[in-house]
Amino acid sequence: MNRFVPSRRGLLRGMLGGSAVFLGLPWLEARATCDTGFPKRFGMFTWGNGNLPDRWTPQGSGVDYTLSEQLMPLAAWQSRMTVCTGLEIKVPNTSPHWSGAVALLTGQELDGDDDSWTVRAPTIDEVIADAIGGDTLYRSVLVGVADAETFSYQGPNAPNFGETSPFALYERLFGSTFREPGKKGVVDPSLGRRRSVLDAVMGDLDRLSSRVSAADRVRLEAHSDAVRDLEQRLARLEEDPPDLAACERPSTPDEDYPDIDGRQQLSAKCRAFADLVAMSLACDQTRVFNISHHRPLSNVLFPGATDGHHNLTHNEGGEQPEVHDATLAVMEELAYLYEALDRIPEGDGSVLDHCMVLACSEISEGRTHRLDEVPFILAGGACGSIGMGRHVRSDGRENVNKAMFSVLTALDLPITSWGAEDTEVTGGWDQLEGA
Repeated sequence: MNRFVPSRRGLLRGMLGGSAVFLGLPWLEARATCDTGFPKRFGMFTWGNGNLPDRWTPQGSGVDYTLSEQLMPLAAWQSRMTVCTGLEIKVPNTSPHWSGAVALLTGQELDGDDDSWTVRAPTIDEVIADAIGGDTLYRSVLVGVADAETFSYQGPNAPNFGETSPFALYERLFGSTFREPGKKGVVDPSLGRRRSVLDAVMGDLDRLSSRVSAADRVRLEAHSDAVRDLEQRLARLEEDPPDLAACERPSTPDEDYPDIDGRQQLSAKCRAFADLVAMSLACDQTRVFNISHHRPLSNVLFPGATDGHHNLTHNEGGEQPEVHDATLAVMEELAYLYEALDRIPEGDGSVLDHCMVLACSEISEGRTHRLDEVPFILAGGACGSIGMGRHVRSDGRENVNKAMFSVLTALDLPITSWGAEDTEVTGGWDQLEGA
């Protein structure tokens, strides 16, 4: 079972996942901070359909290593990231792509089969958002570059969908309700009316809860969570913004990114999202983000590709040069995300230094759906909580859940285990611990 002690919502979701939650010390928001006083943040950058392991794994290990072909777009960031290889997702590969995706991000097997499945527990971004996202306007920001069907779940049968328009995300984060530090805003008189409506809704939900079945009571509790989130957001809109020196309203992105020759403007959209996400952290609008470049099984068309990405991973022959080029294109966008985070100064460092950014895919080799050699990169280090500038390798197919455990503890989550049954771990990956 995933044992963690975040907020009341985390307790509820653990019960929805069928897991008991072991309570320890109460969560203290102030714990997730750096010595500089800036908050630790978590970001996730995912892509679907894997990589080519033989062209991904660096040569050498530790700090003395050479980047591989597929990692060369990240060369400028070699000292600011740690590449983890040899990790394995330890579940039966009963559902190509989804077995790996579910287990990688929840620590547990999927519930169901290839035709009908769901998760048994929240994805890691949701667990972290429950723990460190409670004091910001948005507990997390989720975007989908190629489509809204990202891989993020609040719990069983509760998928999250990403924002697909950079302009819409800009309006939500930095539109009319945004106030730059030091500037007085006009309080929207409609906020009080909306809060009164929410109070009435909560009263109705409480009365209804006593008259329904246990299963419906769980559904009502989940709905109540959403209402409480909205209540908190309305209250924060009336507060003075935090006085963060680097915070400013960013440039407005294009209102539309029309397809060019039948292909999405993946790079332009992804970079617009990266810029907005980076400033949302600097303004403490959120402390958790999830950028999904494209989902598992996606047939998104990359520039110059003769077929969709998923089809190419299965049908392209030889050394699969087009699959290789697609991976390079994704790594170029990851490099831009690092740049966007690093260009915003915070104290003696940057926003990137105060982040733990996880980049991963649900499988390694696409045509075989391999669950070993899963791609896994950490960057930023969350104020030195995990050492950067290294290649750490497991030659014994280490459980990827151990690396996830290390990520969670680096963000100060008081967990005791991650995973369930055969996948459960009770400690981090030794090669990442104490770095």
